Amino acid sequence: MSLIGLVILSQYACTSSNNKEVVEDKVDEIASCHENIPDRFSTSGANTAESSIEERDAPVSHEGMVWIEGGEFTRGSTDDRGRRDELPAHKAKVDGFWIDETEVTNAQFAAFVAATGYVTIAEKKPDWEEIKKQLPPGTPKPPDEVLVAASLTFRSPNQPVPLNNAAQWWEWTPGANWRMPQGPGSSIEGKENYPVVHVAWDDAVAYAKWAGKRLPTEAEWEYAAKGGLEDKSFPWGNDPVEKNGFMANIWQGDFPVTDKAEDGFQGLAPVKSFEPNGYGLYDMAGNVWEWTNDWYREDYYERITDEVAINPQGPKDSYDPQEPTVPKKVVKGGSFLCNVSYCEGYRVSGKMKSSADTGLEHTGFRCVSSK
Repeated sequence: MSLIGLVILSQYACTSSNNKEVVEDKVDEIASCHENIPDRFSTSGANTAESSIEERDAPVSHEGMVWIEGGEFTRGSTDDRGRRDELPAHKAKVDGFWIDETEVTNAQFAAFVAATGYVTIAEKKPDWEEIKKQLPPGTPKPPDEVLVAASLTFRSPNQPVPLNNAAQWWEWTPGANWRMPQGPGSSIEGKENYPVVHVAWDDAVAYAKWAGKRLPTEAEWEYAAKGGLEDKSFPWGNDPVEKNGFMANIWQGDFPVTDKAEDGFQGLAPVKSFEPNGYGLYDMAGNVWEWTNDWYREDYYERITDEVAINPQGPKDSYDPQEPTVPKKVVKGGSFLCNVSYCEGYRVSGKMKSSADTGLEHTGFRCVSSK
């Protein structure tokens, strides 16, 4: 079950003891940040919202982008912290490409919306007919006030909680979207240079299409994140994130209760707040997870037979054994919620997965171009 289904059930469960039992059972199925990422409503069909966006005829602007010379590299985990979906490490080769030096910002996304009138998935009312496909048969329809435009926001519990229950720090917040990241009353005013969040994969694809760009493959993203280094855990090497002054925006303290903000930030940080990697790219670790174009399969690397994978595009389909019916995309880079004790997803080989219709407070993107 997706987390959004769980949240809707929990909001509605007060009227039914049987539903409450279902919620408690399903809570145990939600694993930590290493194993799962919340979904909006996990529909199996692709969203076609981006189809109305016309591709830009004009030449692609490379302003704010960095050219990455192609090459061969080791993809996957080369340390002892790799999970199954990072193994085995193998050789890959990518052609040269342009990549945004930062995550797409609120200002950039606002320009796209102003030019196209685009409405993100988080700003649309969810479809109950799609949601109920993820719920136990016979689940009654929640009240209409539950089925409203909303998105998932982070809320710190007031006491320590088990880390296998993400529903205790993710909240279904009506009115939360890229303009109001924490819900009604919040704003991006004065935060134009912060990464845009609450964008689903479909929203990111729509932006990229308008800009004449595309989302990076997982291989391109990882190659760029390495910054020219090989066999290193992080974009800056193998040193812990805090050794020479914080190198990335992550969580310090007891997750998810207390963030000490020793890196100078609680929550998101403006782009370019930390040192770039060897290629001049910012926030390739921490701040926000970043969408890639690849489908997610836990066993994808195990299926690769080529001695060197040339311009790998990822698997042809998605399969997540935890949610077999929910197609998911790969996200990379970790976020401000990552913590060594809970989620070290800011390693260059680390990854997560999320359904394409899901936007969250800690997920953004950057674009690439081959021309």
